Amino acid sequence: MGAERLRTGTDGVTRCWWCGDDPLYVRYHDDEWGHEVVDDTRLFEKLCLEGFQSGLSWLTILRKRDNFRAAFDGFDPAAVAAYGPADVERLLGDAGIVRHRGKIESTINNAGRMLELEAAHGSLYQWVQQYRPEPIRLTVDSEFRATCPESVAMSKALKKMGWSFVGPTTLYAFMQAMGLVNDHIAGCEREP
Repeated sequence: MGAERLRTGTDGVTRCWWCGDDPLYVRYHDDEWGHEVVDDTRLFEKLCLEGFQSGLSWLTILRKRDNFRAAFDGFDPAAVAAYGPADVERLLGDAGIVRHRGKIESTINNAGRMLELEAAHGSLYQWVQQYRPEPIRLTVDSEFRATCPESVAMSKALKKMGWSFVGPTTLYAFMQAMGLVNDHIAGCEREP
């Protein structure tokens, strides 16, 4: 693949190729992806949205993110954990989000697991630090990965705690998004 893994936008900035020219995607790449997130509510949101993204384009989820935030009470784990069957039906009727019963029920389940994790370990942010891989530097010629040993281990640990929709690929995308790994390509001008 090589040099085409970097592209220069109409603004003259060289970025990772995957964000293309869509202004929303470019802002996400520049301002969020790979930047460390320490707030547990935002981390919970990222985990949930990565689960909703499974099988879809991240841009689809990004375009619906504000709707997701409104529908899921800002991803406040305590609020979401209290949802019942009426809330599931409400969410299934909300065209502003991805209406997938399994993913909706998973988000509600995971909110309860999040509260348990925080009670046992203090914070999700602190807990995930044990899965921080050794930094690597991607170049235009690097082989890209969809998982790593740490995302596999984190997936197993979360599943053991009762979480769902937290497979190794989903968790690797979470690790990229929250800044636990930096997969910006050498030469990207927006590297954190």
